[in-house]
Amino acid sequence: MATLRFSFGTMGSGKSTLALQIHHNLSSRGLRGLLCTRLDREGARVSSRLGVSADAVDVGPKLDLHELATTYAEHHGGLSYLVCDEAQFYTPAQVDQLARVVDELGADVHALGLLTDFRGKLFEGTARLLEVADERTELQVEARCWCGSRATHNARLLDGVQVYDGDVVMVGDVASESTISYELLCRRHWRAGETGRLDTAAVEAYVAR
Repeated sequence: MATLRFSFGTMGSGKSTLALQIHHNLSSRGLRGLLCTRLDREGARVSSRLGVSADAVDVGPKLDLHELATTYAEHHGGLSYLVCDEAQFYTPAQVDQLARVVDELGADVHALGLLTDFRGKLFEGTARLLEVADERTELQVEARCWCGSRATHNARLLDGVQVYDGDVVMVGDVASESTISYELLCRRHWRAGETGRLDTAAVEAYVAR
């Protein structure tokens, strides 16, 4: 039977690498399927920090994934699978469409994404996947906090300072002179706002004494 599988983890846990591997393995066996992504760092591609990437369908907020899958199946003699990276950014309606792909078209869906955002809250897409997926698996590649503990949270830094409020999805610069970055932290240091970024000014002051 076809299955909707949701694999989740923090940044750096190998989600995109796994998505690329699943797609490669299935397509090399002659199975028909699509690789999809949303807001990947390289646009309409799934890209891994290891340097590998592949073209993918860009899942905009208005794309009907069930319709996409149905059209593909009609034009290619069937559909065996969908691999959906960055699934946390999919809308709840799109997650329901993935469930329909499994139930009505008999195709496996491999969805991969983050569990929580920088505020420590579930993404809408993630919440819906946890509700409807047949299988839910935490990725076994454990990213680490700067202290060496297992990283569980994705922290957003604005000019090097951790923030807990703001838009979940950020496209472009928030301010022309502001720098947005992300860091993996354990829960304790995420709650405390203690990042592993080196305080250059403090070091220079210490050296100058």
